[in-house]
Amino acid sequence: MAKTVIMDHPLIQHKIGIIRKKETGTKDFRQLISEIAMLITYEATRNLELVDEEIDTPICKTTVKRLGGKKLAIVPILRAGLGMVDGMLAMIPSAKVGHIGLYRDPVTALPHEYYCKLPEDCDKREVFVVDPMLATGGSAIAAIQMLKDKGAKNITLMCIIGAPEGLKAMQEAHPDVDIYIGALDEKLNEHKYIIPGLGDAGDRIFGTK
Repeated sequence: MAKTVIMDHPLIQHKIGIIRKKETGTKDFRQLISEIAMLITYEATRNLELVDEEIDTPICKTTVKRLGGKKLAIVPILRAGLGMVDGMLAMIPSAKVGHIGLYRDPVTALPHEYYCKLPEDCDKREVFVVDPMLATGGSAIAAIQMLKDKGAKNITLMCIIGAPEGLKAMQEAHPDVDIYIGALDEKLNEHKYIIPGLGDAGDRIFGTK
């Protein structure tokens, strides 16, 4: 089974504490989501492959390290996942960005696809699927299955807040996918919202509520 990492870095925990507050406004919420995504990216890319490269410094020749493995792709699940993209691109600016659009049925809570645009060579890339919230896991499971159907094999899921129910469902559906979560919360309520959570991440990122 792939690994699951619940982040314990003090900066991540501090920033998550701020975005949980109902009085945190759209501007600050959006900025903090981006910053948290940047910090989780730092950890999620720890095992990227490096190769040696000989260069000239102003003083002499030397051998340095550079990324030399698979190319990277970031695939946010629309729309809340968009809030994590800029922070990730600040860390891995050469990554290509795809988009998967899924909405959650308000009655059944099941995901439905409405958009999918991916890099043509996603089967040759290391793909990071991003969504701030892992609630039931339905959207993440469906998005990752769409990527696998298009040939992607190296997939990592990054979320900011997760529920135990969603994490368990993800691990069972895709045991080969590494998962990085900023904080694992208590449970889902009867409306499938994470408790204590932070509300609707998409609405809070884009100021639509």
